[in-house]
Amino acid sequence: MLLLYGGWVYVDFVNTKKYELKNQRYDTQAKLMQKRVSEMILSKQKATVAIAIALAGDGFLAQNIKSKNISDKYYKNLSAKFRKNTLYKNIWIQIIDKNLNSLYRSWTDKKGDNLRDIRKDIADAINKKEVIYSISVGKFDLSIKAIVPIFEDKEIVGALEVISHFNSIEKQMKKFDVDSMVVLDKKYTKQLKYPYTNIFVDEYYIANFDAPLYMQKYLKNTDIKEFYSQTYKIIQNNLVTTYKLESIDKELIGYYIMSKNIKNIPTVDLDFFVFKWIALGLIGIMVVAGIINISLFYLMRKQKVYYKSIIDSSRNIVMVNDGKYIVDANKMFFTYFNKYNSLEEFRQEHECVCDFFIEEGEYIGKTVKGLTWIDYIVKNQKSINKVKIKYADETYYFMLNAVLISKEDNYYSVVFSDITNEEHYKHQLENWSITDMLTGIGNRRYFHTKINDEIYNCMRYKHPLSIVMFDIDYFKRINDKYGHKVGDDVLIEYTRFISSMLRESDIFCRIGGEEFVILLPYSAKSDAQKIAEKLRIGVEEHKEVVPITVSFGVSQYIENEDVDSILKRVDDALYEAKNGGRNMVVVK
Repeated sequence: MLLLYGGWVYVDFVNTKKYELKNQRYDTQAKLMQKRVSEMILSKQKATVAIAIALAGDGFLAQNIKSKNISDKYYKNLSAKFRKNTLYKNIWIQIIDKNLNSLYRSWTDKKGDNLRDIRKDIADAINKKEVIYSISVGKFDLSIKAIVPIFEDKEIVGALEVISHFNSIEKQMKKFDVDSMVVLDKKYTKQLKYPYTNIFVDEYYIANFDAPLYMQKYLKNTDIKEFYSQTYKIIQNNLVTTYKLESIDKELIGYYIMSKNIKNIPTVDLDFFVFKWIALGLIGIMVVAGIINISLFYLMRKQKVYYKSIIDSSRNIVMVNDGKYIVDANKMFFTYFNKYNSLEEFRQEHECVCDFFIEEGEYIGKTVKGLTWIDYIVKNQKSINKVKIKYADETYYFMLNAVLISKEDNYYSVVFSDITNEEHYKHQLENWSITDMLTGIGNRRYFHTKINDEIYNCMRYKHPLSIVMFDIDYFKRINDKYGHKVGDDVLIEYTRFISSMLRESDIFCRIGGEEFVILLPYSAKSDAQKIAEKLRIGVEEHKEVVPITVSFGVSQYIENEDVDSILKRVDDALYEAKNGGRNMVVVK
């Protein structure tokens, strides 16, 4: 009777603990889903900002806004390229003037309406003259938006807005067996004049096309407050959790509701828990302490192999480190460091994987702020810690996470998540923002950055710096006579030709329609005049596409002169060249 009673108490204890662990697992899973969607939204917001900044670098955009002449064909082609070459298949572009009138929308023919009363984020971007990204609702949809002010000669003329949607995030979450439904709060429903998905449940607007019907039934049958009043709910064998969508002013505007079948939530540790305690209970009744210890030894050995198999199946590099040396590593480590067949071989040549770290920019090195790289990561868990690794002529980028797993042994678990493709894409977007899209040389933004750098170098190292400014004579006649396509071909061909005649250290930029500038480090005014004359003759004799001539202005930087002053002098020199008959070089 005592054994039966003890067994009943024991089983009840195990079931109670299993129930507690299950709830903890569900709570952890819900928080993981919330964190994952939060990171995806932030990543997409940053990518949307990068796209918006790149598009805002168009030198003609400010003029087009002022003239209210926006090329529909240009932005449609651009949207098509985004669909073809990026992960974002539905990027919208809106152009707004400084009075908050919508001049162009890539997804609809509707334009001319004023957004002042419904789009405070656009008004803030224009008034504060700064880039803003947010989640907001307009007349068409609840979406992710990035707004970049557009300037002309330091005067704000309007803004460019890039809009992305939640559908790509929904598809990424689907890879983790998570269904998604993006819901707009009721109080904003009337603001939708042209709802994009046209899906409504009662008075709630659903912002993603693929919202499952069973989740829509949740919304219809349950008060939405129940979704976010607690970490999760179990509804019809599904774990349901919610991430609040807030505006830039932290105002609640919607909800990202997620659902995952509890069958898809790993419960191996729960089953193992039950198995372990029941096994221990039976062994305690049936065998002596010595046999129990032997059994536990084999169980722990099996457990180690089990977890080793799990770690080896990871697509990330997972290693155990004692703060200096690698103690253990999974198979993925040797996929990257494929010269070595074992950790012993690796340790014969290297103490630490940090020997391969390239410290530059945002990427951490062996030490950071007086701490070892592992200690720094452990103390800055909320920061995004990234590392650049160069090995065997290959460059990789990783996101790092590290936790202390044993104080006695000072063991850390370190995970390297490969983000090489994402970093290459980010660098490509950054390059687009400083490159003239037509000619491939630097744009106005790039020029203003480089002239300040070169003036600083000129002042510090006491070497001369000259500037050559030129534009194509009678370029408007070429456009009028042959069309803008030929005009573009002229710009492309002669940019290529002039680039071939410049030194590697020279900086060549397009700062206007047919206006260009060349920074000539280490060149005095006399040398710059000879270079400009050589270019003038070369262009006149080139005669490709259509024959052209070019007028040049040349100036040399004077010590302590500001940027505006030297640009005015070289611009005046160009003006004299054009008034003096064109196809000449004037030096000031």
